[in-house]
Amino acid sequence: MRKPIALTKRLAIATAIGLTAASFGFSAHAAETVKVAQIVELTGNGATVGTNFKNGADLAIKEINAAGGILGRQIVTTSADTQTNPGISKALAQKAIDDDAFAVLGPVYSGAIMVSMHTTEAAKVPNIIGGEAAAITQQGNPYVFRTSLTQSDAMPKVARYLDGRKDVNNLAVIFVNNDFGKGGRDAIIEALKSTHVKVAADISTAVGQVDFSSAVLKAKQSNADAIFAYLHEEESARLLRELKKQGWDKPIIGETTLVNQKVIELAGEAANGVVAHVGLTADAPSPEMQRYAKAFHDAYGYTSDHNALKGYTGVYMLKAGIEKAGKFDRELVAKTLHGIHISVKDYPGMLMDVTVDDKGDLDRESFLVQVVDGQQKVVGTLPPLSAGK
Repeated sequence: MRKPIALTKRLAIATAIGLTAASFGFSAHAAETVKVAQIVELTGNGATVGTNFKNGADLAIKEINAAGGILGRQIVTTSADTQTNPGISKALAQKAIDDDAFAVLGPVYSGAIMVSMHTTEAAKVPNIIGGEAAAITQQGNPYVFRTSLTQSDAMPKVARYLDGRKDVNNLAVIFVNNDFGKGGRDAIIEALKSTHVKVAADISTAVGQVDFSSAVLKAKQSNADAIFAYLHEEESARLLRELKKQGWDKPIIGETTLVNQKVIELAGEAANGVVAHVGLTADAPSPEMQRYAKAFHDAYGYTSDHNALKGYTGVYMLKAGIEKAGKFDRELVAKTLHGIHISVKDYPGMLMDVTVDDKGDLDRESFLVQVVDGQQKVVGTLPPLSAGK
């Protein structure tokens, strides 16, 4: 089985020189197409994340075009490498607008989105993103839409889970010190206030940090009953290996990135037993997800992660918005997506029923997973937050 990192390297070579049109085996007049620009991390620290997002989006585009497109138009897509650099993301967003893209997919990293989304907003171009930082949609941008649960929605679900564990009374929080990590840290600490669980240690780590010995030592010295980790993929794997090295034998809990397939591969046995809340997983027990997982593996030779699912469902979200609007009008499509409910019955490619609120945030079911023998195992399905209201 090919690994995602090998594919990442090949894509990085193809995209490093700039904006590249992706061919899907069709040729159509401009009036019969709709342009969608992908702005993603294909090199740098975010290469694995961005490559998976792009692969998922490309698969959805192929499926939609094969089924007749959107309102009779074929999707023409381009991909551009942000190099995991927020400044480059902003420039590429402007390039996409200059090229008359109807919509923009990406970036995935929250820091890059915070910079580039103002450019798409000014041009009134719908921007479907992969980032989870709560601050993204708190700024009132009417053109930005998520493909995943926001931290403000995900963390209360984690807190409910922790509140139900009587073996966890004190928690050490280890987070990466950037927009993504600080947003998650703030959200979990706020959510824990309504539970019996107290924060015993609040441990900040650097982006790209290699040595986690000090962070683990601080967690051990805090006498915490468990660790909540909120880091990027490579950092998560390094933390898990260090925890195993120092003999940590208490629960390790986290969010989606902690049980990413790349983390599991890099951490090896150190990942076994880890529990996390995930908004999207290819292992979800539904026929739609099983069909998608097979199609993705057949196309790319490896197992889809949540980032690929973000890209895939993001394209179907755009399709639903355009078709409900009834025409290719950027402003109308953005307005239509606010408050839309997209059902799997009408759009199987969404994989799960989804509701988009007035800020561009999502509400839907999510999952609790545990790593068992190097694989994610779904151990629980959590209802949408709205179900408890």
